[in-house]
Amino acid sequence: MKSMTGFGRGEATVDGLLVRVEVASVNRKQTDIAVGMPRDLAALESRVREIVQAAVSRGRVNVFIACQAANGGGAVQRSVNEGLAAQYHEAIERLNRRLGNVGPLAAGDLLRAPGVFALAESVVSAESVWPAMETALGKALAAMVRERTREGTQLRADLVARAEGLMREAAAVAKLAPEVARGYREALGKRLADAGLPVDLSDERLVRAIALYADRSDVSEELTRLGIHYRQFQKYLKSREPVGRAMDFLCQELNRELNTIGSKANNAAIAQHVVNAKSELEKIREQVQNVE
Repeated sequence: MKSMTGFGRGEATVDGLLVRVEVASVNRKQTDIAVGMPRDLAALESRVREIVQAAVSRGRVNVFIACQAANGGGAVQRSVNEGLAAQYHEAIERLNRRLGNVGPLAAGDLLRAPGVFALAESVVSAESVWPAMETALGKALAAMVRERTREGTQLRADLVARAEGLMREAAAVAKLAPEVARGYREALGKRLADAGLPVDLSDERLVRAIALYADRSDVSEELTRLGIHYRQFQKYLKSREPVGRAMDFLCQELNRELNTIGSKANNAAIAQHVVNAKSELEKIREQVQNVE
């Protein structure tokens, strides 16, 4: 089991160019991949998406890719326009002859003149960068998956405890359920006696009313389905495959059974156990939103 939250970073170099990749993932019902990378390398985005898609099955994944010179100076080219510098120099010499020498002229003075010294982003081939990018991306994804797996182990432990708590409440309901019809029979007899009506427990109408109530309040089917869903939930907890969506659906089924039990039982003690079970289920649903 894996969480959908994680972060990873990877680096690799090619031909003096450092490629740095950072991958961060957060919760999302579906898979959503966003890639930020240099414009010159945009042709590689589809490959990046394919690799990320193969590594994750659920969640929002943000991929950030940057390139710079391996020595830390940035992926730039520095150039000096010598022809323009010579024109500046000639123009200054003419001014000196006309106006008088205004002082020595240094090369640094010419470099500060507009257009003489230029910095330009180097143009790199996307195909030449790809091997380093693929390596860096693989390292980043591996680190992110390790973090997601570590957090997933913690999620699993919490889900196991919550599911066991829910089934303890279901077991308490199963123990109380047979008492519901008996309690109704006693309450009905008391109401008839209080009304001054003769009570004949063998009266067919009384027996039919009690039987009908017992049938309507019977929650054995719902408890059986709860047990089935719980066993399936346990299988998901042990699975190595992505199970977030399946567990989310199973939580809906568990909630449906608990609602039915609460509405059919018509018993205060059972109602309290149902409330406790639904409280555990809500915590389970919140955690399942973090599961891949």
